[in-house]
Formats: sequence, structure tokens, C-alpha cells
Amino acid sequence: MSTYVVGDIQGCLKPLRKLLKKIDFTHANDTLWCVGDLINRGPKSRDTLHFLQDMEDATRIVLGNHDLHCIALNEGAAPARGKDNLDDILEAPDSQELSDWLRSKPLAHHEALETRSGVEDFLMIHAGVAPGWSLQTTLNLAAEVEHALEDDYKDFLKNMYGDEPIRWSDKLRGTDRLRTITNYLTRIRFCDDIGSLRLDIKEGLCSAPSGFRPWFEYEKITPAATILFGHWAALEGVTNRPHVYALDTGYVWGRSLTMLRLEDKQLFAFSN
Repeated sequence: MSTYVVGDIQGCLKPLRKLLKKIDFTHANDTLWCVGDLINRGPKSRDTLHFLQDMEDATRIVLGNHDLHCIALNEGAAPARGKDNLDDILEAPDSQELSDWLRSKPLAHHEALETRSGVEDFLMIHAGVAPGWSLQTTLNLAAEVEHALEDDYKDFLKNMYGDEPIRWSDKLRGTDRLRTITNYLTRIRFCDDIGSLRLDIKEGLCSAPSGFRPWFEYEKITPAATILFGHWAALEGVTNRPHVYALDTGYVWGRSLTMLRLEDKQLFAFSN
């Protein structure tokens, strides 16, 4: 029995299937964790969701920014973007069912597993966390957004977009609070030591603006819990930080799809 975490799939179902075959994954014995961005940009978004639905008992999934965007589009809460490739979902007869299934997923997943080094806690998120957030704070704040997606979700989706407020504060309330939590969990790459966000910079480590660093250089969660995340393909899987694993290695951009086996930290990859 093994647990694997896979980077951003983004509708690339064929390489996901090939990678699962490569590791001899079985639904009955193994578990697949997905760091979000299951869909968009790749050719088979709807089929990817159906595939993951069919093996739901063997998966753990968190939402990424592309997944949230698809939900918003389906609910008429946002306009389409030029690079979107979601028509196979949005025009499907089961589009609402798929949107509701996505909407039921969390923004953070925490679980303790038996590994070769003993029992180890893992936190899976799509993008990152704010400086100073503890494991429990992260889970609590993620739950606030998850609650908003359950109840008045259309209002949340309409107000989800935007880069402000630029930093976290416990004093934030309402839509500003939910938007800021969402931006950290699903969009962050660079921030400063007080958590100010630069969401416009999407390149690798060398592109950090003056006074800004990758969010994981400020996080306070490890080594209490190992962090698993995606979103940042330009890292090419490298963080240079113990207990912090970047899983998005940019298959949709012509590179590779990567999985990490949590029990022994062995990497597996499938390339174009």
C-alpha cells in the first residue's frame, strides 16, 4: 500500500494514466493525492474529472486556481479567458454535476502517514501559505473558504478575483478575507517577510523582485508537517528546502508529470 502525490494534471489524462501504469497503481491498495489544477490548458479536462471521480475512494484532492475558475465559469460568476480550455466541461450535459463535485473539495488536506522514517504529517495545498500561518491556522482558514463554497458560493465566486488585499491580516472580514485566503492557498509564489503578495510574477526563483522571496522561505509549518504543493511549474520541482516538495513540473508546458511516493520520497515522472 503506497501513497502518491501528483503535480498539476491540467487535463492531461494520457500521461496521468501512463504514470499510474508505470508505478503499478491499484485502486484497492494505493492512494493518489492531487495538488489541484486538475483541469484547464490540457486536452482532456472533462475526461480527467470523470477518471478521478471513478477512483474517488482512492484519492485526496485539493482545489487549485484553475479548478475554482472552472466552477466560477459554470456558475456565470466570471468571464472566460483567452487561454481557457474548459468547453468540454462547460458544454457537457453533466457540467453542473462536475462543478458541484469540484466545489465539494477542500483547499487544504492534512494527514499523518506511516513512512520509512516513522509517522509523518503532511499538508497538501495548491500554491502556498502566508508567513506565520501554523498548520492549524492554515486548515482553519481553508475551512472558511470551503464553507463559503458550500453555502453562498455564487457570491463568493463573484468576489473571488483580484489581487487585493495584498497581505493577510486577522482583521480582514467578508469578501476581502476570503479572497486573501484564496490567493495564498491557490495563487501565491512570491511574498515578503510580512506576507505582501506579488501575484504578477510567475517565473522561477531568479525572477524574485527586490525584497521578495518564494513563500516557502518564510513558512513556519515545517518540520511539524511536510508541505506538498503544485502551481509553480517554473520551479521545475526544486525548492532547496527540506520538507517542502514542489510537484508541478509543467507537463502541459512540454516538460513532465511528476509523482512523489510519500512513504520513501521516491520520485516518478512521465515526459512528453
